[in-house]
Amino acid sequence: MMKRVVRLISGLNRRMMKLLFALALIAYIASSHLFCYRLIQEQGDVKIEQKIDEVMNLSLFVIFSLLLCSHLLSNLLSFSQKYPPVKFLSEKDRKRILITGGAGFVGSHLTDKLMMDGHEVTVVDNFFTGRKRNVEHWIGHENFELINHDVVEPLYIEVDQIYHLASPASPPNYMYNPIKTLKTNTIGTLNMLGLAKRVGARLLLASTSEVYGDPEVHPQNEEYWGHVNPIGPRACYDEGKRVAETMCYAYMKQEGVEVRVARIFNTFGSRMHMNDGRVVSNFILQALQGEPLTVYGTGSQTRAFQYVSDLVNGLVLLMNSNISSPVNLGNPEEHTILEFARLIKSLVGKGCIQFLSEAQDDPQRRRPDIRKARMMLGWEPVVPLEEGLNKTIQYFSRELEHQANNQYIPKPKAARMKKGRPRHN
Repeated sequence: MMKRVVRLISGLNRRMMKLLFALALIAYIASSHLFCYRLIQEQGDVKIEQKIDEVMNLSLFVIFSLLLCSHLLSNLLSFSQKYPPVKFLSEKDRKRILITGGAGFVGSHLTDKLMMDGHEVTVVDNFFTGRKRNVEHWIGHENFELINHDVVEPLYIEVDQIYHLASPASPPNYMYNPIKTLKTNTIGTLNMLGLAKRVGARLLLASTSEVYGDPEVHPQNEEYWGHVNPIGPRACYDEGKRVAETMCYAYMKQEGVEVRVARIFNTFGSRMHMNDGRVVSNFILQALQGEPLTVYGTGSQTRAFQYVSDLVNGLVLLMNSNISSPVNLGNPEEHTILEFARLIKSLVGKGCIQFLSEAQDDPQRRRPDIRKARMMLGWEPVVPLEEGLNKTIQYFSRELEHQANNQYIPKPKAARMKKGRPRHN
């Protein structure tokens, strides 16, 4: 019986409980006044004052009882809330950690790891691409706080570490508002570096393989300066991240701020936006909906994809290391776009492949050199591509089922058009 009560209470929203108690209180007070009115009509002034005193005393008792029940039920609701298992850390080992963009794809998985490791985590997100549902399973936990805030505006908070992930990361999202993308990667980074300077925190910048542009060196190591078009449609993101790196090292040299820079290569996994226009989400979505998997050109272009849990482990290792220079985090295992399309088609069990015109300025090869991460962090990807894809396909299937029930079916976004031709992202 008690378990049934707990399940019932757990299903109630806190605001709904407060509303129910408020309505019960109003109903009781109204009935008390009605009782007094009828009493006056029936008995006139005889013993009216005595009866009113009795009613008022009873009303106070009922109000007190309702408040006490509300408090007890609220505590019971908190007690019955199920959180993922959290490790206990002593005060000296527990860190106060800020994650900007923590409700996004990578940020929410990083939040999960740091919370389960026992740290106090504050997530800051303006929900431009992030979603509250990605971190809602932590809401109410004593070690977790969620702040709706745009990093373009200053933030005043006491922290020990800052993971600066805030920025749209897929081409359709960062091209949607290029000026906002630039502000987030420049002014937002300046604000976070200023915060790190004030409170003595260490900052990790989530940079990108896009700083290498369309590379002329293969594989790309950290010493390569890149080959970037500074005025192209992707420049708002590419150059925004490049100047963000510059800011980090300027603050390190001039102000002594501890910085870490991760250059992140293609990553996939659950909580990706299904229609963000990237090759992984496009292929999976097209296959699940029985549509042709669109491959541009011959599909001989190569990409290297890492699963999100591998990336998160790499970010945490880098943050807690003594490496201040940039570090590549990616999977050095190359696959052609055509191989990737065929693999997803076979895993989903349906769909066909459609070849479209070859994309202009499409990088022919992209593969990270991760020798530095291997040697200095002891890190390398461990999740096999097929295993990661199966997990992602399962997630997308659940999302499609949920959205179908809400009468909304997402469509893959077309690759960015440039001079009449799209490109793989």
